[in-house]
Amino acid sequence: MKLLHLIAVIALVACACGPTAHTPTGSAGPTASAGPISSAATGPSTSASPPATPPPATATVRLALDWTPNTDHTGFYVARQKGWFRDAAVDLQILPFATASPETLMVAHQADCGISFQDSMTFAVAAGADIVSLAAILQKTASAIGVLADGPIQRPRDLDGKTYAGFGYPNEDPTLKSVIKADGGSGTFKTATLDAAAYEALYNHRADFTIPFMAWEGVEAEQRGIKLRYFRFADYGFPEFYQVILACDRQWLEKNRDAAKRFVGATVKGFQFAAEHADEAAAILVSENPGVFDANKDLPKASQEFLDGGGYLLDATGTFGTQTLERWTGYSKFLYDQGLLLDGGTPPKPLTAPLDWARLFTNDFLP
Repeated sequence: MKLLHLIAVIALVACACGPTAHTPTGSAGPTASAGPISSAATGPSTSASPPATPPPATATVRLALDWTPNTDHTGFYVARQKGWFRDAAVDLQILPFATASPETLMVAHQADCGISFQDSMTFAVAAGADIVSLAAILQKTASAIGVLADGPIQRPRDLDGKTYAGFGYPNEDPTLKSVIKADGGSGTFKTATLDAAAYEALYNHRADFTIPFMAWEGVEAEQRGIKLRYFRFADYGFPEFYQVILACDRQWLEKNRDAAKRFVGATVKGFQFAAEHADEAAAILVSENPGVFDANKDLPKASQEFLDGGGYLLDATGTFGTQTLERWTGYSKFLYDQGLLLDGGTPPKPLTAPLDWARLFTNDFLP
């Protein structure tokens, strides 16, 4: 019953970024540890040749998507098509998005890993989920406050008294208020929860601002000739964060450490390729998902070019996946300070002490 209750709590609070993360590189810091990977002691050398190491048995990895395939997922499809998972003795099973969030599936052990977000994973861990981030898919947020470029709103403080087209996640209003106040406003605005209809509400002048994912809705709007002006959160003192991450079930990791390292290694190779070969990677994403992009076949290429050109996939050293304690602490602490992190009780209550931020992530599985 405890597991069922935890799953129910996570279903309510663990999707703070929404299924597509389309709502709301620091200096290196210490990393959390997923636990030591043991190695056998080496005995005295002998003249006899050591026996050949047998290849690892193929391991199945179930990966839960957060939404329909998009450029947040490109690296997985690249690595699969190029045979890098096969070479790593990994049978990757990509679970299509359903009604249950990836965090819920990992808690129920119905998925080994999943696409998550710094905020939604922090919500889930606060509620008792035993999951951890193994890699940052996006090094920084690709979402921003968006307004029509030809409208009167020139800066965040102009949003006072305006109407926000939102998505119903608990971190939206506190984030917006923080940015508006940082620009000298009062942080007072009206909210209309419209979910996916939020974008069209802005475009049709039924709302004044929303939070587009610039790498997808933003690119799509530009293709439609809709010009947007953006106010990026970090430009107004808001903590930068890892918008999209690869999270895994700790219990699965403890039993499958070697397989997890092979899986992450092939994944890193796929995303590193996508970061350096945007057009080819986007073509692979499309070919691996027939029919998904028929409505706009140019969007994946344009989106991948946006991510690559904007430095979203790689850190300052040109490396994919790395995470720092500084970045995990900044945003996750903001969620705690706002009273948004709820425990797994009945009913859920705000945490009375912060989480150990270092346990939310690890770099130990990166190659």
